Amino acid sequence: MLREIVLDTETTGTEHASGDRIIEIGCVELLNHIPTGKFYHVYINPQRAVSAGALAVHGLSDEFLADKPVFSAIVEEFFEFISGGRLVIHNAAFDVGFINAEFARTGHPPIALNDVVDTLSMARRKHPGAANNLDALCSRYGIDNSKRTKHGALLDAEILAEVYIELIGGKQVGFDLAMKPSARGGPVLQTDAAAPREVRPRTILSRLTEAEREAHQAFVEALGPNALWREYIAERTPDQESV
Repeated sequence: MLREIVLDTETTGTEHASGDRIIEIGCVELLNHIPTGKFYHVYINPQRAVSAGALAVHGLSDEFLADKPVFSAIVEEFFEFISGGRLVIHNAAFDVGFINAEFARTGHPPIALNDVVDTLSMARRKHPGAANNLDALCSRYGIDNSKRTKHGALLDAEILAEVYIELIGGKQVGFDLAMKPSARGGPVLQTDAAAPREVRPRTILSRLTEAEREAHQAFVEALGPNALWREYIAERTPDQESV
Protein backbone atom coordinates (compact mmCIF):
# COMPACT_ATOMS: atom_id res chain seq x y z
CA MET A 1 0.00 0.00 0.00
CA LEU A 2 1.55 3.27 -1.15
CA ARG A 3 0.87 6.11 1.29
CA GLU A 4 1.56 9.63 0.07
CA ILE A 5 1.11 12.98 1.78
CA VAL A 6 0.41 15.95 -0.48
CA LEU A 7 1.72 18.95 1.46
CA ASP A 8 1.79 22.72 1.23
CA THR A 9 2.90 25.51 3.58
CA GLU A 10 2.48 29.24 3.91
CA THR A 11 5.24 31.34 5.47
CA THR A 12 6.14 34.79 6.77
CA GLY A 13 8.47 35.36 3.80
CA THR A 14 10.67 33.56 1.31
CA GLU A 15 13.96 33.09 3.22
CA HIS A 16 14.04 30.54 6.02
CA ALA A 17 17.78 31.11 6.35
CA SER A 18 17.01 34.71 7.31
CA GLY A 19 14.53 33.68 9.98
CA ASP A 20 11.23 33.46 8.08
CA ARG A 21 8.88 30.90 9.62
CA ILE A 22 5.99 28.60 8.70
CA ILE A 23 2.54 29.98 9.54
CA GLU A 24 0.26 27.35 7.94
CA ILE A 25 0.54 23.66 7.02
CA GLY A 26 -1.95 21.67 4.95
CA CYS A 27 -1.67 17.96 4.15
CA VAL A 28 -3.88 15.50 2.27
CA GLU A 29 -3.41 11.72 2.49
CA LEU A 30 -3.43 9.46 -0.58
CA LEU A 31 -3.38 5.68 -0.60
CA ASN A 32 -2.38 4.21 -3.96
CA HIS A 33 -2.96 7.70 -5.44
CA ILE A 34 -6.54 7.87 -4.09
CA PRO A 35 -7.55 10.50 -1.51
CA THR A 36 -8.64 8.86 1.75
CA GLY A 37 -10.35 11.92 3.20
CA LYS A 38 -7.75 12.21 5.97
CA PHE A 39 -6.00 15.55 6.22
CA TYR A 40 -3.90 17.66 8.55
CA HIS A 41 -4.26 21.43 8.82
CA VAL A 42 -2.94 23.98 11.30
CA TYR A 43 -2.19 27.70 11.59
CA ILE A 44 0.97 28.60 13.50
CA ASN A 45 2.13 31.66 15.41
CA PRO A 46 5.53 32.38 13.82
CA GLN A 47 6.68 34.66 16.65
CA ARG A 48 7.73 37.22 14.09
CA ALA A 49 6.00 39.62 11.69
CA VAL A 50 4.57 38.52 8.36
CA SER A 51 6.19 40.39 5.46
CA ALA A 52 4.06 42.65 3.27
CA GLY A 53 4.83 40.52 0.22
CA ALA A 54 3.76 37.29 1.92
CA LEU A 55 0.64 38.91 3.34
CA ALA A 56 -0.42 39.89 -0.18
CA VAL A 57 -0.13 36.24 -1.24
CA HIS A 58 -1.94 34.42 1.58
CA GLY A 59 -3.70 37.13 3.59
CA LEU A 60 -2.68 35.71 6.99
CA SER A 61 -2.05 38.70 9.21
CA ASP A 62 -0.07 39.06 12.43
CA GLU A 63 -3.34 39.70 14.27
CA PHE A 64 -4.92 36.50 12.94
CA LEU A 65 -1.88 34.41 13.90
CA ALA A 66 -1.33 35.94 17.35
CA ASP A 67 -3.42 33.38 19.25
CA LYS A 68 -2.35 30.32 17.23
CA PRO A 69 0.00 27.65 18.65
CA VAL A 70 3.74 27.91 18.05
CA PHE A 71 5.46 25.28 15.92
CA SER A 72 6.92 23.40 18.89
CA ALA A 73 3.39 22.86 20.21
CA ILE A 74 2.17 21.12 17.04
CA VAL A 75 5.35 19.45 15.79
CA GLU A 76 4.62 16.00 17.27
CA GLU A 77 1.19 15.66 15.65
CA PHE A 78 2.52 16.99 12.36
CA PHE A 79 5.53 14.68 12.43
CA GLU A 80 3.29 11.71 13.23
CA PHE A 81 0.93 12.51 10.34
CA ILE A 82 3.68 12.64 7.71
CA SER A 83 5.71 9.73 9.08
CA GLY A 84 5.61 6.62 6.92
CA GLY A 85 4.37 8.49 3.88
CA ARG A 86 6.07 9.82 0.76
CA LEU A 87 5.72 13.59 0.54
CA VAL A 88 4.35 15.20 -2.63
CA ILE A 89 5.11 18.93 -2.83
CA HIS A 90 5.06 21.60 -5.54
CA ASN A 91 8.47 23.29 -5.59
CA ALA A 92 9.63 20.93 -2.88
CA ALA A 93 12.92 22.68 -2.09
CA PHE A 94 11.03 25.70 -0.74
CA ASP A 95 8.70 23.83 1.64
CA VAL A 96 11.28 21.24 2.70
CA GLY A 97 13.76 24.01 3.48
CA PHE A 98 11.26 25.67 5.81
CA ILE A 99 10.16 22.39 7.43
CA ASN A 100 13.74 21.30 8.06
CA ALA A 101 14.55 24.69 9.59
CA GLU A 102 11.63 24.21 11.98
CA PHE A 103 12.65 20.59 12.68
CA ALA A 104 16.17 21.74 13.50
CA ARG A 105 14.72 23.96 16.23
CA THR A 106 12.73 21.09 17.75
CA GLY A 107 15.32 18.34 17.37
CA HIS A 108 13.43 16.30 14.76
CA PRO A 109 15.23 14.56 11.88
CA PRO A 110 15.28 16.48 8.59
CA ILE A 111 13.38 15.46 5.49
CA ALA A 112 15.60 14.20 2.67
CA LEU A 113 14.75 16.21 -0.43
CA ASN A 114 15.61 13.24 -2.65
CA ASP A 115 12.77 11.29 -1.03
CA VAL A 116 10.16 13.92 -1.93
CA VAL A 117 8.09 13.93 -5.13
CA ASP A 118 8.42 17.42 -6.60
CA THR A 119 5.41 18.07 -8.82
CA LEU A 120 7.01 21.23 -10.22
CA SER A 121 9.91 19.17 -11.59
CA MET A 122 7.42 16.62 -12.93
CA ALA A 123 5.41 19.34 -14.67
CA ARG A 124 8.52 20.91 -16.20
CA ARG A 125 9.56 17.56 -17.65
CA LYS A 126 6.08 16.88 -18.98
CA HIS A 127 5.39 20.42 -20.25
CA PRO A 128 8.77 21.99 -21.06
CA GLY A 129 8.64 25.69 -21.82
CA ALA A 130 5.10 26.10 -20.47
CA ALA A 131 3.91 27.80 -17.29
CA ASN A 132 3.82 25.18 -14.55
CA ASN A 133 2.61 27.01 -11.48
CA LEU A 134 -0.44 25.55 -9.74
CA ASP A 135 -2.95 27.86 -11.43
CA ALA A 136 -1.53 27.09 -14.88
CA LEU A 137 -1.68 23.35 -14.22
CA CYS A 138 -5.27 23.62 -13.02
CA SER A 139 -6.17 25.40 -16.25
CA ARG A 140 -4.31 22.79 -18.33
CA TYR A 141 -6.04 19.85 -16.66
CA GLY A 142 -9.48 21.38 -16.19
CA ILE A 143 -9.28 21.41 -12.39
CA ASP A 144 -11.56 23.87 -10.58
CA ASN A 145 -9.48 26.36 -8.61
CA SER A 146 -12.12 29.10 -8.45
CA LYS A 147 -11.95 29.17 -4.62
CA ARG A 148 -8.23 29.97 -4.75
CA THR A 149 -8.51 33.73 -4.45
CA LYS A 150 -5.63 33.63 -1.94
CA HIS A 151 -3.02 30.97 -1.33
CA GLY A 152 -4.05 28.62 1.48
CA ALA A 153 -2.09 25.55 2.52
CA LEU A 154 -4.95 23.05 2.82
CA LEU A 155 -6.82 24.21 -0.29
CA ASP A 156 -3.57 24.21 -2.27
CA ALA A 157 -2.77 20.69 -1.02
CA GLU A 158 -6.20 19.47 -2.12
CA ILE A 159 -5.78 21.07 -5.55
CA LEU A 160 -2.24 19.74 -5.84
CA ALA A 161 -3.48 16.21 -5.13
CA GLU A 162 -5.69 16.47 -8.24
CA VAL A 163 -2.85 17.93 -10.30
CA TYR A 164 -0.51 15.17 -9.15
CA ILE A 165 -2.93 12.46 -10.30
CA GLU A 166 -3.02 14.08 -13.73
CA LEU A 167 0.76 14.36 -13.88
CA ILE A 168 1.20 10.64 -13.25
CA GLY A 169 -1.23 9.67 -15.98
CA GLY A 170 -4.75 10.78 -15.13
CA LYS A 171 -7.48 9.44 -12.91
CA GLN A 172 -8.02 5.72 -12.96
CA VAL A 173 -11.37 4.01 -12.74
CA GLY A 174 -12.24 4.03 -9.07
CA PHE A 175 -10.51 7.34 -8.21
CA ASP A 176 -13.79 9.23 -8.08
CA LEU A 177 -16.16 6.32 -8.43
CA ALA A 178 -19.87 6.90 -8.21
CA MET A 179 -22.86 4.84 -9.32
CA LYS A 180 -25.57 6.97 -10.85
CA PRO A 181 -28.87 6.01 -12.51
CA SER A 182 -28.84 5.89 -16.30
CA ALA A 183 -31.63 6.94 -18.64
CA ARG A 184 -32.65 3.26 -18.94
CA GLY A 185 -32.66 2.76 -15.20
CA GLY A 186 -29.41 0.84 -14.92
CA PRO A 187 -26.25 1.88 -13.08
CA VAL A 188 -23.68 4.17 -14.67
CA LEU A 189 -19.99 4.04 -13.91
CA GLN A 190 -18.87 7.65 -13.38
CA THR A 191 -15.25 8.78 -13.32
CA ASP A 192 -13.69 12.20 -13.81
CA ALA A 193 -11.48 10.85 -16.58
CA ALA A 194 -14.15 9.82 -19.06
CA ALA A 195 -17.77 10.34 -19.96
CA PRO A 196 -20.29 8.17 -18.11
CA ARG A 197 -20.73 4.75 -19.61
CA GLU A 198 -23.49 2.35 -18.83
CA VAL A 199 -22.59 -0.83 -17.00
CA ARG A 200 -24.26 -3.67 -18.86
CA PRO A 201 -25.41 -6.72 -16.91
CA ARG A 202 -23.30 -9.73 -17.73
CA THR A 203 -24.76 -13.22 -17.82
CA ILE A 204 -22.71 -15.69 -15.83
CA LEU A 205 -22.79 -19.10 -17.43
CA SER A 206 -22.63 -22.37 -15.59
CA ARG A 207 -19.49 -24.45 -16.22
CA LEU A 208 -20.86 -27.63 -14.62
CA THR A 209 -20.66 -30.88 -16.54
CA GLU A 210 -23.90 -32.77 -17.05
CA ALA A 211 -22.81 -35.37 -14.48
CA GLU A 212 -22.11 -32.67 -11.93
CA ARG A 213 -25.42 -30.99 -12.70
CA GLU A 214 -27.34 -34.24 -12.20
CA ALA A 215 -25.56 -34.99 -8.93
CA HIS A 216 -26.31 -31.49 -7.64
CA GLN A 217 -29.94 -31.77 -8.77
CA ALA A 218 -30.31 -34.94 -6.74
CA PHE A 219 -28.79 -33.22 -3.71
CA VAL A 220 -31.17 -30.26 -4.02
CA GLU A 221 -34.21 -32.54 -4.43
CA ALA A 222 -33.29 -34.13 -1.12
CA LEU A 223 -33.42 -30.69 0.55
CA GLY A 224 -37.11 -30.21 -0.27
CA PRO A 225 -39.17 -27.91 -2.53
CA ASN A 226 -38.17 -24.64 -0.82
CA ALA A 227 -34.41 -25.07 -1.08
CA LEU A 228 -32.62 -21.87 -2.18
CA TRP A 229 -30.20 -23.93 -4.24
CA ARG A 230 -32.99 -24.39 -6.79
CA GLU A 231 -32.39 -20.80 -7.94
CA TYR A 232 -28.83 -21.60 -9.01
CA ILE A 233 -29.42 -24.60 -11.25
CA ALA A 234 -31.83 -23.17 -13.83
CA GLU A 235 -31.44 -24.62 -17.31
CA ARG A 236 -29.40 -22.57 -19.76
CA THR A 237 -31.33 -20.92 -22.57
CA PRO A 238 -30.41 -21.33 -26.25
CA ASP A 239 -29.13 -17.70 -26.26
CA GLN A 240 -26.78 -18.48 -23.40
CA GLU A 241 -25.43 -21.54 -25.16
CA SER A 242 -24.40 -19.41 -28.14
CA VAL A 243 -22.56 -16.75 -26.15
